[in-house]
Amino acid sequence: MLLISKIIIIFNNIYIINSIMKKFKGTGASVGVAYAKAYILKTPKFDIKQKKITNLKAEFAKFKKALEKSVSQLNKVKAIAAKKLGAEKAEIFDAHIQIISDPEIANEVETTVKEQKHNIEYIAAAVFDKYHDTFAAMDDPYFKERAADVIDVKNRLLSNLLDVELPDILNIDKESIIVAHDLTPSETALLNKDYIKGFVTDIGGRTSHAAIMARTMEIPAVLGLKSITSSVDKNSYIAIDGKTGEVEINPKNKKEWQNKIAAFKKNQTELKKYINVKTCTKDGVHVHIEANIGKPEDAVSAQSYGCEGIGLFRSEFLYMDNDNWPTEDEQFEAYKKALQACKNQLVVIRTLDIGGDKKLSYFTFPQEMNPFLGYRAIRLCLDKPKMFKTQLRALGRASVYGKLAIMFPMIATIDEFKKAKKMALDCFKQLRKEGHKVSDDIQLGMMVEIPSAAILADKFAVHSDFFSIGTNDLNQYSFACDRMSKEVSYLYQPNNPSLLRMINSTIQGGHSQKRWVGMCGEMAGDVLSVPILLGLGLDAFSMSATSIPQARKIINSLSKAECVELAKQALELETIDQVNALVTKFLKSKKLI
Repeated sequence: MLLISKIIIIFNNIYIINSIMKKFKGTGASVGVAYAKAYILKTPKFDIKQKKITNLKAEFAKFKKALEKSVSQLNKVKAIAAKKLGAEKAEIFDAHIQIISDPEIANEVETTVKEQKHNIEYIAAAVFDKYHDTFAAMDDPYFKERAADVIDVKNRLLSNLLDVELPDILNIDKESIIVAHDLTPSETALLNKDYIKGFVTDIGGRTSHAAIMARTMEIPAVLGLKSITSSVDKNSYIAIDGKTGEVEINPKNKKEWQNKIAAFKKNQTELKKYINVKTCTKDGVHVHIEANIGKPEDAVSAQSYGCEGIGLFRSEFLYMDNDNWPTEDEQFEAYKKALQACKNQLVVIRTLDIGGDKKLSYFTFPQEMNPFLGYRAIRLCLDKPKMFKTQLRALGRASVYGKLAIMFPMIATIDEFKKAKKMALDCFKQLRKEGHKVSDDIQLGMMVEIPSAAILADKFAVHSDFFSIGTNDLNQYSFACDRMSKEVSYLYQPNNPSLLRMINSTIQGGHSQKRWVGMCGEMAGDVLSVPILLGLGLDAFSMSATSIPQARKIINSLSKAECVELAKQALELETIDQVNALVTKFLKSKKLI
Protein backbone atom coordinates (compact mmCIF):
# COMPACT_ATOMS: atom_id res chain seq x y z
CA MET A 1 0.00 0.00 0.00
CA LEU A 2 2.87 2.33 0.82
CA LEU A 3 4.36 1.80 -2.64
CA ILE A 4 1.00 2.47 -4.27
CA SER A 5 0.72 5.72 -2.31
CA LYS A 6 4.18 6.79 -3.48
CA ILE A 7 3.30 6.03 -7.09
CA ILE A 8 0.09 8.02 -6.79
CA ILE A 9 2.08 10.95 -5.38
CA ILE A 10 4.59 10.70 -8.25
CA PHE A 11 1.78 10.72 -10.84
CA ASN A 12 0.12 13.61 -9.04
CA ASN A 13 3.35 15.59 -9.10
CA ILE A 14 3.77 14.93 -12.82
CA TYR A 15 0.18 16.00 -13.41
CA ILE A 16 0.69 19.20 -11.40
CA ILE A 17 3.91 20.04 -13.25
CA ASN A 18 2.26 19.40 -16.63
CA SER A 19 -0.77 21.46 -15.66
CA ILE A 20 1.47 24.37 -14.61
CA MET A 21 3.76 24.24 -17.63
CA LYS A 22 1.67 24.47 -20.77
CA LYS A 23 2.28 25.35 -24.39
CA PHE A 24 -0.34 26.84 -26.69
CA LYS A 25 -0.52 27.72 -30.37
CA GLY A 26 -2.80 30.54 -31.50
CA THR A 27 -3.00 33.22 -34.17
CA GLY A 28 0.00 35.53 -34.16
CA ALA A 29 -1.76 38.88 -34.52
CA SER A 30 1.04 41.36 -33.76
CA VAL A 31 4.74 40.52 -34.00
CA GLY A 32 7.02 40.69 -31.00
CA VAL A 33 8.32 38.51 -28.19
CA ALA A 34 7.51 39.08 -24.52
CA TYR A 35 7.88 37.46 -21.10
CA ALA A 36 6.09 38.78 -18.02
CA LYS A 37 3.68 37.97 -15.23
CA ALA A 38 0.06 37.30 -16.20
CA TYR A 39 -2.55 39.92 -15.51
CA ILE A 40 -5.92 38.22 -15.81
CA LEU A 41 -8.49 40.63 -17.16
CA LYS A 42 -11.99 39.59 -16.25
CA THR A 43 -15.05 41.37 -17.52
CA PRO A 44 -17.44 41.59 -14.58
CA LYS A 45 -20.38 39.23 -14.63
CA PHE A 46 -23.57 41.20 -14.71
CA ASP A 47 -26.23 39.69 -12.51
CA ILE A 48 -29.22 40.46 -14.69
CA LYS A 49 -32.51 39.08 -13.51
CA GLN A 50 -35.71 39.38 -15.46
CA LYS A 51 -38.11 41.47 -13.38
CA LYS A 52 -41.53 42.94 -13.92
CA ILE A 53 -41.63 46.72 -13.47
CA THR A 54 -44.42 49.24 -12.98
CA ASN A 55 -42.57 52.57 -12.97
CA LEU A 56 -41.67 53.06 -16.62
CA LYS A 57 -40.62 56.66 -16.04
CA ALA A 58 -37.97 55.60 -13.52
CA GLU A 59 -36.62 52.89 -15.88
CA PHE A 60 -36.31 55.31 -18.79
CA ALA A 61 -34.63 57.93 -16.57
CA LYS A 62 -32.08 55.32 -15.47
CA PHE A 63 -31.55 54.32 -19.11
CA LYS A 64 -31.00 57.92 -20.21
CA LYS A 65 -28.51 58.54 -17.41
CA ALA A 66 -26.58 55.36 -18.28
CA LEU A 67 -26.45 56.32 -21.96
CA GLU A 68 -25.13 59.80 -21.16
CA LYS A 69 -22.50 58.41 -18.78
CA SER A 70 -21.43 55.84 -21.37
CA VAL A 71 -20.97 58.50 -24.05
CA SER A 72 -18.95 60.62 -21.62
CA GLN A 73 -16.68 57.66 -20.80
CA LEU A 74 -16.23 56.78 -24.48
CA ASN A 75 -15.23 60.35 -25.30
CA LYS A 76 -12.51 60.11 -22.63
CA VAL A 77 -11.31 56.76 -23.98
CA LYS A 78 -11.29 58.20 -27.50
CA ALA A 79 -9.12 61.11 -26.35
CA ILE A 80 -6.64 58.69 -24.78
CA ALA A 81 -6.66 56.53 -27.91
CA ALA A 82 -6.11 59.53 -30.20
CA LYS A 83 -3.09 60.57 -28.16
CA LYS A 84 -1.59 57.06 -28.10
CA LEU A 85 -2.69 55.66 -31.47
CA GLY A 86 -3.51 58.68 -33.60
CA ALA A 87 -6.83 60.16 -34.68
CA GLU A 88 -7.49 57.55 -37.37
CA LYS A 89 -7.29 54.52 -35.05
CA ALA A 90 -9.37 56.38 -32.44
CA GLU A 91 -12.23 56.59 -34.94
CA ILE A 92 -13.49 53.20 -33.74
CA PHE A 93 -14.78 54.97 -30.64
CA ASP A 94 -16.82 57.27 -32.84
CA ALA A 95 -18.53 54.10 -34.03
CA HIS A 96 -19.08 53.00 -30.42
CA ILE A 97 -20.52 56.41 -29.56
CA GLN A 98 -22.80 56.25 -32.60
CA ILE A 99 -24.05 52.80 -31.58
CA ILE A 100 -24.79 53.77 -28.01
CA SER A 101 -26.36 57.06 -29.15
CA ASP A 102 -28.40 55.51 -31.95
CA PRO A 103 -32.01 56.63 -31.45
CA GLU A 104 -33.33 53.51 -33.21
CA ILE A 105 -31.59 51.18 -30.76
CA ALA A 106 -32.73 53.28 -27.80
CA ASN A 107 -36.26 53.31 -29.21
CA GLU A 108 -36.18 49.51 -29.65
CA VAL A 109 -35.15 49.08 -26.01
CA GLU A 110 -37.80 51.48 -24.68
CA THR A 111 -40.56 50.09 -26.91
CA THR A 112 -39.78 46.55 -25.77
CA VAL A 113 -39.82 47.65 -22.13
CA LYS A 114 -43.25 49.21 -22.66
CA GLU A 115 -44.57 46.08 -24.33
CA GLN A 116 -43.11 43.48 -21.98
CA LYS A 117 -42.96 45.54 -18.75
CA HIS A 118 -39.52 44.08 -17.98
CA ASN A 119 -36.56 45.91 -16.38
CA ILE A 120 -34.40 48.10 -18.62
CA GLU A 121 -31.10 46.22 -18.13
CA TYR A 122 -32.69 42.88 -19.07
CA ILE A 123 -34.18 44.30 -22.26
CA ALA A 124 -31.05 46.32 -23.16
CA ALA A 125 -28.87 43.22 -22.83
CA ALA A 126 -31.26 41.23 -25.05
CA VAL A 127 -31.34 43.93 -27.75
CA PHE A 128 -27.54 44.23 -27.89
CA ASP A 129 -27.15 40.45 -27.88
CA LYS A 130 -29.40 40.32 -30.96
CA TYR A 131 -27.12 42.73 -32.83
CA HIS A 132 -24.06 40.84 -31.63
CA ASP A 133 -25.44 37.57 -32.99
CA THR A 134 -26.17 39.20 -36.36
CA PHE A 135 -22.56 40.33 -36.76
CA ALA A 136 -21.13 37.08 -35.39
CA ALA A 137 -23.03 35.11 -38.07
CA MET A 138 -21.49 37.10 -40.96
CA ASP A 139 -18.90 35.44 -43.22
CA ASP A 140 -16.74 38.53 -43.72
CA PRO A 141 -14.04 38.36 -41.02
CA TYR A 142 -13.95 42.15 -40.73
CA PHE A 143 -17.67 42.38 -39.93
CA LYS A 144 -17.60 39.17 -37.90
CA GLU A 145 -15.04 40.80 -35.62
CA ARG A 146 -17.35 43.80 -35.16
CA ALA A 147 -19.48 41.55 -32.94
CA ALA A 148 -16.84 42.21 -30.27
CA ASP A 149 -17.45 45.96 -30.65
CA VAL A 150 -21.15 45.47 -29.96
CA ILE A 151 -20.31 43.53 -26.78
CA ASP A 152 -17.89 46.27 -25.75
CA VAL A 153 -20.68 48.86 -26.00
CA LYS A 154 -23.16 46.55 -24.28
CA ASN A 155 -20.84 45.91 -21.31
CA ARG A 156 -20.21 49.61 -20.83
CA LEU A 157 -23.93 50.36 -20.84
CA LEU A 158 -24.68 47.52 -18.41
CA SER A 159 -21.88 48.62 -16.08
CA ASN A 160 -23.53 52.02 -15.85
CA LEU A 161 -27.05 50.63 -15.52
CA LEU A 162 -26.02 48.27 -12.73
CA ASP A 163 -23.32 50.49 -11.18
CA VAL A 164 -20.61 47.85 -11.68
CA GLU A 165 -17.04 48.97 -12.34
CA LEU A 166 -15.24 47.85 -15.48
CA PRO A 167 -11.59 46.71 -15.20
CA ASP A 168 -9.20 49.62 -14.61
CA ILE A 169 -6.34 48.87 -17.02
CA LEU A 170 -4.80 52.30 -16.53
CA ASN A 171 -3.79 51.34 -12.97
CA ILE A 172 -1.52 48.46 -14.07
CA ASP A 173 1.93 49.58 -12.89
CA LYS A 174 4.05 46.41 -13.28
CA GLU A 175 5.31 44.61 -16.37
CA SER A 176 2.48 42.33 -17.37
CA ILE A 177 0.97 40.28 -20.16
CA ILE A 178 -2.80 40.65 -20.32
CA VAL A 179 -4.77 37.41 -20.37
CA ALA A 180 -8.41 37.78 -21.41
CA HIS A 181 -11.25 35.95 -23.07
CA ASP A 182 -11.29 38.85 -25.52
CA LEU A 183 -9.83 42.33 -25.44
CA THR A 184 -12.22 45.07 -26.46
CA PRO A 185 -11.11 48.12 -28.45
CA SER A 186 -11.68 50.42 -25.48
CA GLU A 187 -9.53 48.15 -23.30
CA THR A 188 -6.78 47.95 -25.92
CA ALA A 189 -6.70 51.73 -26.25
CA LEU A 190 -5.94 52.07 -22.54
CA LEU A 191 -2.90 49.78 -22.58
CA ASN A 192 0.28 51.44 -21.33
CA LYS A 193 3.26 50.15 -23.33
CA ASP A 194 5.61 50.86 -20.42
CA TYR A 195 3.95 48.07 -18.45
CA ILE A 196 1.85 45.99 -20.88
CA LYS A 197 4.31 43.82 -22.77
CA GLY A 198 1.72 41.85 -24.71
CA PHE A 199 -1.66 40.18 -24.54
CA VAL A 200 -3.27 36.81 -25.22
CA THR A 201 -6.94 35.94 -25.69
CA ASP A 202 -9.23 32.94 -26.01
CA ILE A 203 -10.91 34.28 -29.14
CA GLY A 204 -10.25 36.79 -31.93
CA GLY A 205 -8.32 37.00 -35.18
CA ARG A 206 -6.00 39.23 -37.19
CA THR A 207 -8.86 41.46 -38.37
CA SER A 208 -10.18 42.30 -34.90
CA HIS A 209 -9.75 45.85 -33.65
CA ALA A 210 -7.68 44.52 -30.76
CA ALA A 211 -5.25 43.00 -33.30
CA ILE A 212 -5.18 46.15 -35.44
CA MET A 213 -4.50 48.34 -32.42
CA ALA A 214 -1.85 45.95 -31.11
CA ARG A 215 0.01 46.23 -34.43
CA THR A 216 -0.31 50.02 -34.36
CA MET A 217 1.05 50.16 -30.81
CA GLU A 218 3.64 47.46 -31.64
CA ILE A 219 2.56 45.28 -28.72
CA PRO A 220 2.94 41.49 -29.23
CA ALA A 221 -0.40 39.68 -29.34
CA VAL A 222 -1.55 36.09 -29.79
CA LEU A 223 -5.28 35.50 -30.23
CA GLY A 224 -7.65 32.57 -30.64
CA LEU A 225 -6.03 30.41 -27.94
CA LYS A 226 -9.43 28.95 -26.93
CA SER A 227 -8.70 28.10 -23.27
CA ILE A 228 -5.85 30.35 -22.19
CA THR A 229 -7.91 32.11 -19.50
CA SER A 230 -8.74 28.83 -17.77
CA SER A 231 -5.10 27.70 -17.90
CA VAL A 232 -3.54 30.69 -16.15
CA ASP A 233 -3.65 31.95 -12.59
CA LYS A 234 -2.50 35.26 -11.14
CA ASN A 235 0.91 33.80 -10.19
CA SER A 236 1.67 32.51 -13.69
CA TYR A 237 4.38 33.87 -15.94
CA ILE A 238 3.80 33.86 -19.68
CA ALA A 239 6.07 33.93 -22.72
CA ILE A 240 4.56 34.82 -26.10
CA ASP A 241 5.73 35.06 -29.70
CA GLY A 242 3.35 37.28 -31.67
CA LYS A 243 4.75 36.13 -34.99
CA THR A 244 4.56 32.35 -34.61
CA GLY A 245 1.54 32.36 -32.26
CA GLU A 246 3.45 30.35 -29.64
CA VAL A 247 2.53 30.84 -25.98
CA GLU A 248 4.13 29.12 -23.00
CA ILE A 249 2.97 29.29 -19.39
CA ASN A 250 5.67 29.18 -16.70
CA PRO A 251 8.35 28.14 -19.18
CA LYS A 252 11.35 26.23 -17.84
CA ASN A 253 13.50 27.68 -20.58
CA LYS A 254 13.22 31.30 -19.40
CA LYS A 255 16.74 32.05 -20.67
CA GLU A 256 15.77 30.85 -24.15
CA TRP A 257 12.81 33.25 -24.22
CA GLN A 258 14.99 36.11 -22.99
CA ASN A 259 17.38 35.38 -25.85
CA LYS A 260 14.43 35.47 -28.29
CA ILE A 261 13.39 38.86 -26.89
CA ALA A 262 16.92 40.21 -27.28
CA ALA A 263 17.14 38.84 -30.84
CA PHE A 264 13.78 40.39 -31.74
CA LYS A 265 14.83 43.81 -30.41
CA LYS A 266 18.10 43.59 -32.31
CA ASN A 267 16.21 42.65 -35.49
CA GLN A 268 13.78 45.58 -35.06
CA THR A 269 16.71 47.98 -34.77
CA GLU A 270 18.24 46.39 -37.86
CA LEU A 271 14.97 46.71 -39.82
CA LYS A 272 14.85 50.47 -39.26
CA LYS A 273 17.80 50.72 -41.62
CA TYR A 274 15.57 49.41 -44.39
CA ILE A 275 12.79 52.00 -44.11
CA ASN A 276 14.25 54.74 -46.30
CA VAL A 277 16.39 52.81 -48.77
CA LYS A 278 15.73 51.66 -52.30
CA THR A 279 14.59 48.06 -52.81
CA CYS A 280 17.39 46.53 -54.84
CA THR A 281 18.92 43.05 -54.98
CA LYS A 282 22.63 42.43 -54.49
CA ASP A 283 23.04 42.05 -58.26
CA GLY A 284 21.34 45.37 -58.98
CA VAL A 285 17.73 44.42 -59.80
CA HIS A 286 15.22 47.01 -58.56
CA VAL A 287 11.70 46.03 -57.55
CA HIS A 288 9.00 48.06 -55.78
CA ILE A 289 7.69 47.42 -52.29
CA GLU A 290 4.32 49.06 -51.85
CA ALA A 291 1.56 49.24 -49.26
CA ASN A 292 -2.02 47.98 -49.11
CA ILE A 293 -4.39 50.57 -47.64
CA GLY A 294 -8.12 50.87 -46.90
CA LYS A 295 -8.44 54.61 -46.33
CA PRO A 296 -6.68 57.74 -47.66
CA GLU A 297 -5.19 58.40 -44.22
CA ASP A 298 -3.38 55.06 -44.38
CA ALA A 299 -1.27 56.39 -47.25
CA VAL A 300 0.34 58.87 -44.88
CA SER A 301 1.25 56.25 -42.27
CA ALA A 302 2.50 53.88 -45.00
CA GLN A 303 5.11 56.47 -45.93
CA SER A 304 6.64 56.17 -42.47
CA TYR A 305 7.48 52.52 -43.23
CA GLY A 306 9.18 53.41 -46.50
CA CYS A 307 6.59 52.33 -49.05
CA GLU A 308 7.42 52.99 -52.70
CA GLY A 309 3.83 53.55 -53.67
CA ILE A 310 0.38 52.11 -52.98
CA GLY A 311 -0.16 48.74 -54.60
CA LEU A 312 -3.75 48.42 -53.42
CA PHE A 313 -6.21 51.06 -52.25
CA ARG A 314 -9.36 49.13 -51.29
CA SER A 315 -12.00 51.63 -52.39
CA GLU A 316 -14.84 49.49 -51.00
CA PHE A 317 -14.23 50.97 -47.55
CA LEU A 318 -15.59 54.28 -48.89
CA TYR A 319 -18.81 52.41 -49.61
CA MET A 320 -18.89 50.22 -46.51
CA ASP A 321 -18.34 53.16 -44.15
CA ASN A 322 -21.19 55.11 -45.73
CA ASP A 323 -24.96 54.95 -45.30
CA ASN A 324 -25.55 55.47 -49.01
CA TRP A 325 -23.67 55.29 -52.30
CA PRO A 326 -20.76 57.75 -51.92
CA THR A 327 -21.05 60.72 -54.25
CA GLU A 328 -18.60 61.64 -56.98
CA ASP A 329 -17.29 64.55 -54.88
CA GLU A 330 -16.87 62.40 -51.75
CA GLN A 331 -14.86 59.85 -53.70
CA PHE A 332 -12.86 62.52 -55.53
CA GLU A 333 -11.69 64.02 -52.21
CA ALA A 334 -10.65 60.61 -50.88
CA TYR A 335 -8.69 59.63 -53.99
CA LYS A 336 -7.12 63.09 -54.22
CA LYS A 337 -5.92 62.84 -50.60
CA ALA A 338 -4.26 59.47 -51.20
CA LEU A 339 -2.57 60.64 -54.40
CA GLN A 340 -1.27 63.80 -52.78
CA ALA A 341 0.13 61.85 -49.82
CA CYS A 342 2.20 59.73 -52.21
CA LYS A 343 3.44 62.62 -54.38
CA ASN A 344 5.23 61.05 -57.38
CA GLN A 345 4.68 57.44 -56.33
CA LEU A 346 2.20 55.24 -58.19
CA VAL A 347 -1.13 54.71 -56.42
CA VAL A 348 -3.15 51.70 -57.58
CA ILE A 349 -6.82 52.15 -56.72
CA ARG A 350 -9.05 49.11 -57.02
CA THR A 351 -12.57 49.84 -58.21
CA LEU A 352 -15.46 48.71 -56.04
CA ASP A 353 -14.90 45.12 -54.90
CA ILE A 354 -18.10 44.38 -53.00
CA GLY A 355 -20.27 41.30 -52.69
CA GLY A 356 -19.42 37.79 -51.58
CA ASP A 357 -18.63 38.33 -47.91
CA LYS A 358 -18.69 42.14 -48.09
CA LYS A 359 -22.13 43.69 -47.88
CA LEU A 360 -23.66 47.17 -47.93
CA SER A 361 -26.39 48.33 -45.56
CA TYR A 362 -28.12 50.26 -48.35
CA PHE A 363 -28.06 47.66 -51.12
CA THR A 364 -29.62 44.19 -51.13
CA PHE A 365 -27.62 41.54 -52.93
CA PRO A 366 -29.48 38.61 -54.48
CA GLN A 367 -29.63 35.38 -52.48
CA GLU A 368 -27.09 33.02 -54.05
CA MET A 369 -25.93 29.50 -53.33
CA ASN A 370 -22.29 30.55 -53.78
CA PRO A 371 -21.96 34.33 -53.27
CA PHE A 372 -18.15 34.19 -53.63
CA LEU A 373 -18.74 32.98 -57.18
CA GLY A 374 -21.66 35.27 -57.86
CA TYR A 375 -22.81 38.82 -58.29
CA ARG A 376 -19.85 40.83 -57.04
CA ALA A 377 -16.90 43.08 -57.90
CA ILE A 378 -16.64 43.93 -61.63
CA ARG A 379 -19.81 41.92 -62.34
CA LEU A 380 -21.82 44.25 -60.12
CA CYS A 381 -20.10 47.35 -61.50
CA LEU A 382 -20.76 46.47 -65.14
CA ASP A 383 -24.38 45.75 -64.25
CA LYS A 384 -24.72 49.11 -62.43
CA PRO A 385 -23.14 51.51 -64.96
CA LYS A 386 -24.43 54.66 -63.25
CA MET A 387 -22.81 53.72 -59.96
CA PHE A 388 -19.63 52.57 -61.70
CA LYS A 389 -19.33 55.73 -63.78
CA THR A 390 -19.60 57.84 -60.61
CA GLN A 391 -16.48 56.13 -59.29
CA LEU A 392 -14.64 56.31 -62.61
CA ARG A 393 -15.39 60.04 -62.93
CA ALA A 394 -14.10 60.66 -59.40
CA LEU A 395 -10.92 58.76 -60.23
CA GLY A 396 -10.46 60.68 -63.46
CA ARG A 397 -10.80 64.04 -61.70
CA ALA A 398 -8.35 62.99 -58.97
CA SER A 399 -5.76 61.71 -61.47
CA VAL A 400 -4.07 65.11 -61.89
CA TYR A 401 -2.98 65.11 -58.22
CA GLY A 402 -0.50 62.23 -58.56
CA LYS A 403 0.32 59.06 -60.48
CA LEU A 404 -2.85 57.00 -60.76
CA ALA A 405 -3.43 53.41 -61.79
CA ILE A 406 -6.95 51.95 -61.81
CA MET A 407 -7.39 48.25 -61.20
CA PHE A 408 -10.51 46.22 -62.02
CA PRO A 409 -11.19 43.27 -59.65
CA MET A 410 -12.36 39.74 -60.39
CA ILE A 411 -11.87 39.88 -64.14
CA ALA A 412 -12.66 36.47 -65.64
CA THR A 413 -12.83 37.19 -69.38
CA ILE A 414 -11.19 39.57 -71.83
CA ASP A 415 -14.62 40.94 -72.78
CA GLU A 416 -15.20 42.00 -69.16
CA PHE A 417 -11.92 43.87 -69.06
CA LYS A 418 -12.52 45.58 -72.40
CA LYS A 419 -15.99 46.75 -71.26
CA ALA A 420 -14.62 48.16 -68.02
CA LYS A 421 -11.74 49.85 -69.82
CA LYS A 422 -14.06 51.41 -72.40
CA MET A 423 -16.33 52.78 -69.66
CA ALA A 424 -13.32 54.36 -67.97
CA LEU A 425 -12.02 55.94 -71.18
CA ASP A 426 -15.52 57.23 -72.06
CA CYS A 427 -15.80 58.84 -68.60
CA PHE A 428 -12.43 60.53 -68.99
CA LYS A 429 -13.43 61.82 -72.41
CA GLN A 430 -16.68 63.22 -71.02
CA LEU A 431 -14.87 64.89 -68.10
CA ARG A 432 -12.53 66.69 -70.49
CA LYS A 433 -15.53 67.89 -72.51
CA GLU A 434 -16.97 69.32 -69.29
CA GLY A 435 -13.76 71.23 -68.67
CA HIS A 436 -12.19 68.97 -66.04
CA LYS A 437 -8.51 68.17 -66.19
CA VAL A 438 -7.71 64.46 -66.48
CA SER A 439 -4.22 62.97 -66.56
CA ASP A 440 -3.03 61.54 -69.88
CA ASP A 441 -1.03 58.91 -68.01
CA ILE A 442 -3.63 56.82 -66.14
CA GLN A 443 -2.78 53.13 -66.17
CA LEU A 444 -5.72 50.74 -66.54
CA GLY A 445 -5.01 47.28 -65.20
CA MET A 446 -6.62 44.29 -63.55
CA MET A 447 -6.50 41.92 -60.61
CA VAL A 448 -5.50 38.38 -61.52
CA GLU A 449 -7.43 36.34 -58.97
CA ILE A 450 -9.37 33.90 -61.15
CA PRO A 451 -7.56 30.94 -62.79
CA SER A 452 -9.07 31.75 -66.20
CA ALA A 453 -7.25 35.09 -66.18
CA ALA A 454 -3.96 33.58 -64.97
CA ILE A 455 -3.99 30.92 -67.69
CA LEU A 456 -4.75 33.47 -70.43
CA ALA A 457 -2.44 36.16 -69.01
CA ASP A 458 -0.49 36.66 -72.25
CA LYS A 459 -3.71 37.53 -74.09
CA PHE A 460 -5.03 39.76 -71.30
CA ALA A 461 -1.70 41.61 -71.34
CA VAL A 462 -2.44 42.88 -74.85
CA HIS A 463 -5.25 44.99 -73.37
CA SER A 464 -4.21 45.58 -69.75
CA ASP A 465 -1.46 48.02 -68.70
CA PHE A 466 -0.52 45.89 -65.69
CA PHE A 467 -1.47 42.91 -63.57
CA SER A 468 -1.78 42.67 -59.80
CA ILE A 469 -2.06 39.13 -58.51
CA GLY A 470 -4.61 38.74 -55.72
CA THR A 471 -3.34 35.56 -54.11
CA ASN A 472 -6.03 35.34 -51.41
CA ASP A 473 -8.79 34.70 -53.93
CA LEU A 474 -6.57 33.02 -56.52
CA ASN A 475 -5.73 30.44 -53.88
CA GLN A 476 -9.39 30.08 -52.92
CA TYR A 477 -10.57 29.58 -56.48
CA SER A 478 -7.65 27.34 -57.50
CA PHE A 479 -8.09 24.90 -54.62
CA ALA A 480 -11.91 25.16 -54.50
CA CYS A 481 -11.68 26.02 -50.81
CA ASP A 482 -13.61 28.56 -48.79
CA ARG A 483 -10.79 30.43 -47.03
CA MET A 484 -13.20 31.35 -44.22
CA SER A 485 -13.91 27.68 -43.44
CA LYS A 486 -11.95 26.18 -40.56
CA GLU A 487 -12.62 22.70 -41.89
CA VAL A 488 -10.81 23.27 -45.19
CA SER A 489 -8.35 25.95 -44.07
CA TYR A 490 -5.53 23.42 -44.65
CA LEU A 491 -6.08 24.02 -48.39
CA TYR A 492 -5.05 27.66 -48.10
CA GLN A 493 -1.56 26.97 -49.44
CA PRO A 494 0.16 30.03 -50.93
CA ASN A 495 3.45 28.20 -51.59
CA ASN A 496 1.86 25.14 -53.14
CA PRO A 497 3.72 24.38 -56.41
CA SER A 498 0.46 24.43 -58.40
CA LEU A 499 -0.26 28.01 -57.27
CA LEU A 500 3.37 28.99 -57.88
CA ARG A 501 3.03 27.70 -61.46
CA MET A 502 -0.10 29.79 -61.94
CA ILE A 503 1.71 32.87 -60.60
CA ASN A 504 4.65 32.12 -62.88
CA SER A 505 2.29 31.87 -65.86
CA THR A 506 0.78 35.26 -64.97
CA ILE A 507 4.17 36.96 -64.63
CA GLN A 508 5.48 35.49 -67.88
CA GLY A 509 2.24 36.43 -69.65
CA GLY A 510 2.51 40.04 -68.49
CA HIS A 511 6.19 40.30 -69.36
CA SER A 512 5.51 38.93 -72.85
CA GLN A 513 3.79 42.26 -73.59
CA LYS A 514 6.25 44.30 -71.47
CA ARG A 515 3.65 44.84 -68.71
CA TRP A 516 4.67 45.11 -65.08
CA VAL A 517 3.25 42.52 -62.70
CA GLY A 518 2.64 43.09 -59.01
CA MET A 519 1.05 41.19 -56.15
CA CYS A 520 -1.25 42.56 -53.46
CA GLY A 521 -2.28 39.40 -51.60
CA GLU A 522 -0.97 38.32 -48.18
CA MET A 523 1.64 36.20 -49.95
CA ALA A 524 3.53 39.32 -51.13
CA GLY A 525 4.74 39.99 -47.58
CA ASP A 526 5.28 36.37 -46.52
CA VAL A 527 8.94 35.74 -45.62
CA LEU A 528 8.85 32.25 -47.15
CA SER A 529 7.28 33.50 -50.39
CA VAL A 530 9.30 36.66 -51.11
CA PRO A 531 12.47 34.90 -52.43
CA ILE A 532 10.42 32.68 -54.77
CA LEU A 533 8.36 35.60 -56.08
CA LEU A 534 11.55 37.56 -56.67
CA GLY A 535 12.94 34.60 -58.60
CA LEU A 536 9.77 34.30 -60.68
CA GLY A 537 10.22 37.92 -61.78
CA LEU A 538 7.56 39.76 -59.77
CA ASP A 539 8.03 43.52 -60.26
CA ALA A 540 6.07 44.93 -57.31
CA PHE A 541 5.27 43.56 -53.86
CA SER A 542 2.36 45.22 -52.05
CA MET A 543 1.69 44.41 -48.39
CA SER A 544 0.71 45.73 -44.97
CA ALA A 545 2.92 48.74 -44.28
CA THR A 546 4.44 47.17 -41.16
CA SER A 547 5.77 44.26 -43.26
CA ILE A 548 7.75 46.50 -45.62
CA PRO A 549 11.09 46.75 -43.76
CA GLN A 550 11.33 42.96 -43.30
CA ALA A 551 10.52 42.24 -46.97
CA ARG A 552 13.01 44.88 -48.12
CA LYS A 553 15.74 43.42 -45.92
CA ILE A 554 15.24 40.00 -47.50
CA ILE A 555 15.24 41.32 -51.07
CA ASN A 556 18.24 43.60 -50.53
CA SER A 557 20.19 40.71 -48.96
CA LEU A 558 19.72 38.37 -51.91
CA SER A 559 20.71 38.28 -55.56
CA LYS A 560 18.09 37.89 -58.25
CA ALA A 561 20.15 35.11 -59.84
CA GLU A 562 20.10 32.85 -56.77
CA CYS A 563 16.35 33.48 -56.32
CA VAL A 564 15.74 32.47 -59.95
CA GLU A 565 17.46 29.15 -59.23
CA LEU A 566 15.43 28.75 -56.00
CA ALA A 567 12.16 29.39 -57.88
CA LYS A 568 13.06 26.82 -60.55
CA GLN A 569 13.54 24.20 -57.84
CA ALA A 570 10.27 25.16 -56.11
CA LEU A 571 8.28 24.78 -59.34
CA GLU A 572 9.45 21.17 -59.63
CA LEU A 573 8.37 20.13 -56.13
CA GLU A 574 5.10 18.42 -55.20
CA THR A 575 3.91 19.91 -51.90
CA ILE A 576 3.84 23.15 -49.95
CA ASP A 577 5.83 21.50 -47.14
CA GLN A 578 8.62 20.69 -49.56
CA VAL A 579 8.64 24.27 -50.86
CA ASN A 580 8.65 25.79 -47.38
CA ALA A 581 11.46 23.47 -46.29
CA LEU A 582 13.47 24.49 -49.36
CA VAL A 583 13.01 28.22 -48.71
CA THR A 584 13.63 27.87 -44.97
CA LYS A 585 16.95 26.12 -45.62
CA PHE A 586 17.88 28.79 -48.17
CA LEU A 587 17.07 31.72 -45.86
CA LYS A 588 18.80 30.10 -42.90
CA SER A 589 21.95 29.71 -45.00
CA LYS A 590 21.79 33.48 -45.57
CA LYS A 591 21.11 34.09 -41.86
CA LEU A 592 17.83 35.84 -42.76
CA ILE A 593 15.66 33.75 -40.43
